[in-house]
Amino acid sequence: MLKLLGAKALTSRDTNEVVRVLRSDPVASCMVLARVEESGVEPRDNHGELWSRGGPASSLCFSGANLVPLFGTYDDLRSFAERALRSPRVCSSLVGRAELTLPLWDMLAADWGTPREVRAEQPLLALTSAPTAVDPYVRRVTVDELDVYLTAAVAMFIEEVGVDPRAGDGGRGYRRRIASLIAAGRAWARFEEGRVVFKAEVGSLSTSVGQIQGVWVHPLYRGRGLGTAGTASVAAAVVDSGRTASLYVNSFNVPARRAYERVGFERVATFSTVLLD
Repeated sequence: MLKLLGAKALTSRDTNEVVRVLRSDPVASCMVLARVEESGVEPRDNHGELWSRGGPASSLCFSGANLVPLFGTYDDLRSFAERALRSPRVCSSLVGRAELTLPLWDMLAADWGTPREVRAEQPLLALTSAPTAVDPYVRRVTVDELDVYLTAAVAMFIEEVGVDPRAGDGGRGYRRRIASLIAAGRAWARFEEGRVVFKAEVGSLSTSVGQIQGVWVHPLYRGRGLGTAGTASVAAAVVDSGRTASLYVNSFNVPARRAYERVGFERVATFSTVLLD
């Protein structure tokens, strides 16, 4: 039997081809494309490796804090799994197109153990025209509002992911991440009486797509339409910048799915996320 050709880490020589390939699927690839457009392919610059078996046009996978399969056949996924298993696990989740992520997880599960949660169906949504029913009180967060915004961001993370992002380092890493989004003008909120009642960020921003994340409404303000209007405000800003607005949502979150439908988002693919301990 022939030995399976292994996945290899790409280098700066591959940057142009990687960008070209990722731009052929810009919404699903946004998380990785944004990194490569900004920092290139070298691991020291984009905090992760890009793997391929046979060249970026045929297979591609990002390995960092997330393991993100992007393109490839079943044999390509096997090669990604084999490479991932050569070293201690560095990722906290697998995420990407369902038809790639779930088979890849099946190949890793025996070695990596029981996941904390598998979110098998997450509609990936996109919007290309700016919505009009926006919330005029939703605005970009300023640097001096970091502490009050961070309180809401932590609450959202615990509610959504099920773990405290401050665990391990006392929250320094998460604080830096949120501070960088605020400094870049990519964190949005509505404030009432000194607290955040709606929040969202544009977590990944490529030249063609802005991926919205962390949508959250304070529990005392739910049921008033703030999530719909607030998301519309952030989406409008993304579209007004000349990009497609995108996000993905858990299939079981019916209220959120209905809200995004009202904003005008349409399903373009299905993501899956495997959360690891």
